Amino acid sequence: MIRVMIVDDQVIVREGLKKILTLEPEIEITCEATNGYEAIEQLGRHKVEVILLDVRMPKMDGIQAAGKIKQLYPEIKIIILTTFNEDEYLFEGIKSGISGFLLKDSEIDYVIKSVKEASQNKMVFDPGVTPKLIQAITDSSREPVTTWAELEGLTGRETAIVKLVAKGWTNQQIANELFISEGTVKNHISDILRKLNLERRTQISAYFYRSTRR
Repeated sequence: MIRVMIVDDQVIVREGLKKILTLEPEIEITCEATNGYEAIEQLGRHKVEVILLDVRMPKMDGIQAAGKIKQLYPEIKIIILTTFNEDEYLFEGIKSGISGFLLKDSEIDYVIKSVKEASQNKMVFDPGVTPKLIQAITDSSREPVTTWAELEGLTGRETAIVKLVAKGWTNQQIANELFISEGTVKNHISDILRKLNLERRTQISAYFYRSTRR
């Protein structure tokens, strides 16, 4: 069972998401919150694996909340709920360690699929968000990866792992594909993050797609 928290200051959005997610027997809505402070408070009372977190909320917005939650509960997967014109939050969300972005008007099947994939440690980027995400990273003053040539500074094995991480594969799936142990995959990812001056695994996908478009 995937335990989910919905965090949004609009009742209609929370109720809509609940109706969508309760269609899936593998998903359970354990709690709700209307802002980041309430979300953190609820996490002290409930077991949660995935959070659907609105980006715009009073008192504490979604990006601030994501950063604090990942510090306190790094194992929890966070999907930021956004609208098409909120791209200014995208890069900060990636730096916070979130698992992806989901447009509020996404199809029912895609919402359910996104929650399931996030619970499996996969990145979730709505197709409508991805181009804006790439642009947000390109426009950022922080540019640890600027060209494909820099990715070529990785070893062949590391490059293969980067490509699989960018596809949303888990460490175990990568290990099975490359016939190595999961521990070896984790070590390689640590080396990749160091070489590319990244902080989190969740940043690899965005930087990979950005660099290959240069």
